[in-house]
Amino acid sequence: MPLHESTHPLIASKMTKLRDVNTAPDEFRRKLREITFYLGFEATRSLGVSSKTIKTPMGDFDGVKIQDNVAIIPILRAGLSMADGMLELLPNAAVHHI
Repeated sequence: MPLHESTHPLIASKMTKLRDVNTAPDEFRRKLREITFYLGFEATRSLGVSSKTIKTPMGDFDGVKIQDNVAIIPILRAGLSMADGMLELLPNAAVHHI
């Protein structure tokens, strides 16, 4: 799997706050969840989808649904807060612990 380094200014700004020794623990956890949420979009880019037709007030709409089963496996410490950010994106994902 290729490594992707984000150079987005929003991520860079949040990473700076995350690394600052003066960042309080609650702010650290909040920033980590935010960063994980944004990075989760890139990490889930290749999830499989299948077609799904739904009814809307304007008629039928051909959309998609995620077909892959997703599991989140956090590594202790920062990984636990990162799992929260990923669960915001994938609320039905299973969470496993090693």
